[in-house]
Amino acid sequence: MILTLNIPEDLSAEITAKLGHPGRAALEALAAEAYAKDVLSVEQVRRLLELGSRGEAQVVLSQHGVWPGLTADDVLNDAETAAAFSTASM
Repeated sequence: MILTLNIPEDLSAEITAKLGHPGRAALEALAAEAYAKDVLSVEQVRRLLELGSRGEAQVVLSQHGVWPGLTADDVLNDAETAAAFSTASM
């Protein structure tokens, strides 16, 4: 599938300067959204993004706020537990 994005020239330069190649940024965002909604697995994300390892795919997903194998509630619970241990050990 080929997708075409029409980005106004004045916005294109700013997007490219801050996000890098807009096509890659869009593909990564699509992969992260598809993973978050259980459309793609980590391995499928790796293949879609042409990455060398599952670890690299997990890094990209985490950069987009998607934590492979964890829900947002898992992350929040872990943070609360860590804070409780930190406070208890003082």
